[in-house]
Amino acid sequence: MEYKYPFVTSFGRVEHKDFYIIEVIDEDGISGFGETEAFTTPWYTEETTETNRHVIERFLVPLVVASPISHPEEVAERFQKVRRNNMAKAAVESAVWDLFAKKMNQPLYQLIGGTKQVIDVGVSIGLQTSTNQLLKVIDDKLAFGYKRVKLKVKPGNDVELVREVRRVFPAIDLMVDANSAYKLSDLKILKQLDQFNLQMIEQPLANDDFVEHASLQKQLQTPICLDESIHTYSDVKTAVALGSCQIINVKMSRVGGIQAVKEIEKYATEHNVSLWCGGMLEAGVGRAHSLAVASLGQFTLPGDTAASENYWHRDIIAPAVHVKNGQVQIPNKSGIGYEVDRDALKHFTVEKIVINKNSTD
Repeated sequence: MEYKYPFVTSFGRVEHKDFYIIEVIDEDGISGFGETEAFTTPWYTEETTETNRHVIERFLVPLVVASPISHPEEVAERFQKVRRNNMAKAAVESAVWDLFAKKMNQPLYQLIGGTKQVIDVGVSIGLQTSTNQLLKVIDDKLAFGYKRVKLKVKPGNDVELVREVRRVFPAIDLMVDANSAYKLSDLKILKQLDQFNLQMIEQPLANDDFVEHASLQKQLQTPICLDESIHTYSDVKTAVALGSCQIINVKMSRVGGIQAVKEIEKYATEHNVSLWCGGMLEAGVGRAHSLAVASLGQFTLPGDTAASENYWHRDIIAPAVHVKNGQVQIPNKSGIGYEVDRDALKHFTVEKIVINKNSTD
C-alpha cells in the first residue's frame, strides 16, 4: 500500500508498506485478523516482512494448530518456544484474540480489560523539506483536533526546529522523537530541549540502551520515553529499576502481542509509569488492535493511532478509523470493531497463502 505522504525519520524515507494480513478461521467459519507490522528492511527492529512470513509459516502456525485453543492466552504460552520475532508473534496472536472476542460476542477492547471506548490521539509528523512546510503540516493536523504533536528530530535538525515550532505554537502538547539518533556526548544539545516544555523526548539514545538513558534522564528536566529499547516485560522492569525513563511507548507488535501488553500495563500501573500506544505506520487491522490496547487504564497519554486518512487514500477496513476533536471512538462491535473490506483487501493483495492443519497451499 502506498502512503499518501512519504514518512521521513532519522532512519530514512518510507513511501509504501508491504505486509501480511493474517486471517485465522475456526471450525465455525468465524475469522479473526492480525497484521504484520515489520518493514521491508530491518531498520526499526531486526525483523522484516519476509522474516515474519518465514517464522509464521515455519514455526508459529504449527504451534497454533498443534492442539485446540480454548483461550488466546495459550498462544503466547506456546510461542515461548520461539525466541524474539515479536512482530511475527503479535500478528498471529492478535488475530486469535480478534477471533475469540467475536466468538464471545464482545468488543476486543473490553475483553482485554480496556475501560475507555473514546481514545485521545496525537499525530506523528516526519521530517519535512523545510521548517515552513512543517509548520503548515502541524497547522493542518491541529485543525483535526489532535491532542498532541510528535516531531521527528535528528542531529542538525533539532533545537532551532523546535524553537520555531514553539514560537508559532506556544501552547500545544509537543514531543520529539529521535529514533536513537543521538549519543550521550550530545548532552549539551539535548539539554537545550528542556527550555521548550516538551511532553517527552522519545528514544534519544541507542535502541538497546538502558544505562546511558538513565544517566541522561538524571540530567534532563524533560521526561524520557523509551520505545525501541522495550521489547519485553523484562525490559520494562529493567528500565524502571534503572530510572531509564518516565514514560514508555508500547507498541503491541514490538512487544509480541496483546498478552504481553496486558502484563506490561499491569506492571506500569503498579510502578506509576505512564504509557501510550505508538504507531507503526500500520494499516487498518493493526490500527484497530492498537486502539484496543490504548483503551487499557495505564495508557494515559494520547497515542499515535491517527486517522486512516492521515496515511492512506484507501484503507482495508470499514469504516476507516476517523478522528473527531482529537479522539477516536472504538466501534461497540465484537472483535476489533471494524470489518475487513474484502474488496480493498483483494485490490491490494499480491499473494495469498492458505495453511490448513494438515497441508499447505
